[in-house]
Amino acid sequence: MAVKLNRPALVVLGTSTFCYVTAETLPVGLLPQISTGLNVTEAQVGLLLTSYAVVAALSTIPLTALTMRVPRHTLLAVTVAVFVVSQAAAALAPTFTVLVLSRLVCALAHGVFWSVIGPVTARLAPPGQVGRATSLVFIGNSLAIVLGVPLGTALGQWLGWRMSIGVIAAAGALCLLALLTLLPEMPVLPRDRAARLGRQMRDAVLILRNGRVVGLCTVTVVLVVGHFAAYTYIAPLVRRDAGLDGAALSALLLGYGAVGLIANFVVGRFVDRRPGPILLGLSIAAAGSVVLLAPVLGPVATILAVLVWGGAFNAIPVLLGSASLRVAPRNRDAASAVYVVAFQIGIGGGAFIGERMVTGGHLGAVPLLTAFFVGCAAVLVVVFRGTLPRRISAAEHRETEAAALH
Repeated sequence: MAVKLNRPALVVLGTSTFCYVTAETLPVGLLPQISTGLNVTEAQVGLLLTSYAVVAALSTIPLTALTMRVPRHTLLAVTVAVFVVSQAAAALAPTFTVLVLSRLVCALAHGVFWSVIGPVTARLAPPGQVGRATSLVFIGNSLAIVLGVPLGTALGQWLGWRMSIGVIAAAGALCLLALLTLLPEMPVLPRDRAARLGRQMRDAVLILRNGRVVGLCTVTVVLVVGHFAAYTYIAPLVRRDAGLDGAALSALLLGYGAVGLIANFVVGRFVDRRPGPILLGLSIAAAGSVVLLAPVLGPVATILAVLVWGGAFNAIPVLLGSASLRVAPRNRDAASAVYVVAFQIGIGGGAFIGERMVTGGHLGAVPLLTAFFVGCAAVLVVVFRGTLPRRISAAEHRETEAAALH
């Protein structure tokens, strides 16, 4: 067990999450460019997130079960290698169909990557600091929103969307080298425990008998569906509301992520102590800010609403990811995999709902739907107090870590 935070390894994991999140969500900022380049509608481009999320959700549990006996450091390296190859293929895609297929290959590795990275992070942290380690890794998630998507959007507007995806592929290759160099060896669990976990992965019903896991998945799906219904189409929303496009859109996305990074840092200091109240507050702030995007309020109000929305939502995955390691300490791989599935269902469902509404000419109603879902999630945070408690003591942290070791 680690006696202190393994910061170099955590930085490598955070950088890898940066690449994965940037690649998955980059079409959000490049809707117009990909649409024009491949002669499809912006709504169709938005479905790139839906198809990706569906494959990731369907493949996470079976692929995690099949790879249960593979050393964790090796498995992470393989998932990043698949990422590099798929992104390179996406950058060279001659048609929209090829682009979709290349992203689906990446989606197969995506679920395994995210189901493994949580338990690996826990093994790199001492007792009582798993939440802190998770927040360090998830800084990569926030940086993807802060820098990855806005800079990728700016690069795509300047040199074309293919160049933007190609740069992400190159960044993934650097991450792969860093993983092979800095991540310590992490052998598989003992044979009997691995077999038990494998059965749990193959049978989602078994792990979902844990009421706290059910609570986490329910809150996750509702929150993420609401968020991605609007976030997938943030480009046309701010273009309608504030006339922002091109460099102005990139700047707004940069601000959206920057506020999220600050919130991520602040939340990371308290995630191990008061997860419930913090998540409740963030959900209320997200719902209240996004609802302001329904009417056309002009540039200033739109920008302020987007910035508050970014700060509130981008800190939420830290709380959810940390909870996935706490709700089932004896079966962290299984709980993490189910949480990843829930998150991907949320992304795919939200992007699909958004696409249906945009295609039907109801872009202005999308923020209202988002606010409704996020508001419901706030209520669920209170309902599932066992999953997201008001306070966690140091003694409870020690008990959780002790359970994880047996």
